[in-house]
Amino acid sequence: MTHTSFAKKTLLALCATGFCALASAKLPPPTPEAAAKAAETAARAAWAGKVDNYKLCLSQDRVAAHYRKTTPSAKPATAAGAACTDPGPFAYTPPAAKPIEAAGAHSPPGTASSPPNTTVPAAAAASAPKS
Repeated sequence: MTHTSFAKKTLLALCATGFCALASAKLPPPTPEAAAKAAETAARAAWAGKVDNYKLCLSQDRVAAHYRKTTPSAKPATAAGAACTDPGPFAYTPPAAKPIEAAGAHSPPGTASSPPNTTVPAAAAASAPKS
């Protein structure tokens, strides 16, 4: 092995290592808009899969019916399988946004009159007798 061949292989190995390090770098978390768009895309893909399964089911039923009609020795279907269910039109309802207090944010210490996540209203908590 020549010296230049060894240098080229070493340089190639270092470049590959650097590329792998860059590729495995941690990306920042997606913005809320990007996360919502990704959730909608995932829901649309799941719906498309259901539509494809529905169309396949209809096609299989047509083929089986044609086979039974054209083949005199074909046995009639004894156990009916699950009926094809139409998934309907695509409808996506985004999840409801959490209120600020339930999301973990807290009021500034000077204005809070009760704990942020209680079911007792602030006015009732202030007028309740203290024991």
